[in-house]
Amino acid sequence: MRKHIFIILLFIVSISVEAQETEMSPSEIKTFRAQITEVSENTKSITADFIQYKHLDFLTSDIETSGNMAFKAPNWVKWEYTDPYVYSVIFKEDQLLINDGGTKSNIKMGSSKLFKKLNNLIINSVTGDMFDDESFEVSYYSTPDYNKVIFVSTDKKLAKMIAVFELQFDKNDGAVLEVKMIEPSQDYTRIVFSNRVVNSKISDAVFTN
Repeated sequence: MRKHIFIILLFIVSISVEAQETEMSPSEIKTFRAQITEVSENTKSITADFIQYKHLDFLTSDIETSGNMAFKAPNWVKWEYTDPYVYSVIFKEDQLLINDGGTKSNIKMGSSKLFKKLNNLIINSVTGDMFDDESFEVSYYSTPDYNKVIFVSTDKKLAKMIAVFELQFDKNDGAVLEVKMIEPSQDYTRIVFSNRVVNSKISDAVFTN
């Protein structure tokens, strides 16, 4: 009996959660997109802390890592992991700079259109500026706490790596709260931002390997 009651309660809760997520109307989409475009155009730099959750279907719990992120317009991004290991990845123009605990490498992305596209998508996902990318079918949702946009890959090569992007935005200021990248296998990476600071001065030295 207790088991049946628990299942019923779980079902009711799941319905309640889903009911809070409603599809935006055309006028709501227009207003929302205007907000995000304005935020993106006025964003010259971002720093934030993050927690990354890597979900793999065969594991009972997600792999959790944390660190900090720095973005500097137009296209520099640094992801610095500090726990449980030290590791940094820098996207800088056509370069990917990696520092794995002191072991450094430099990869040129210019020769790979797919790699370059992924780089642009990661940068745009940080600023929220992905709406005009023709590689996605886009749908818009609203909840009491945040706005959510789902980008479904239509580019076949890209879809083999990332099938869906999901972005959550702060309803008040349009900041990106969370990025979720879902693979074709349904494994996913979810990045949750906190302590976000916009348009502070960031030295170019931050983006050196």
